[in-house]
Amino acid sequence: MDFAAVRDAVGVSDSVLSKHVKQLEDAGYVRVRKATITSRVRTSLSLTAVGQKAFAAHVAELRRITG
Repeated sequence: MDFAAVRDAVGVSDSVLSKHVKQLEDAGYVRVRKATITSRVRTSLSLTAVGQKAFAAHVAELRRITG
């Protein structure tokens, strides 16, 4: 997913999202890819397999709690 789309969806600034993405990347949950497209650097984000598993576990726990 494009960095800007995530930023807009969650309603935070670039700097706030960058800090969180860095933490998620360091934890192995998110993969960051940068590509130059028409002279502009585009950043895309994707969940790693570990990130997908952690997200699914988090959602399952929220469902269990709200039961």
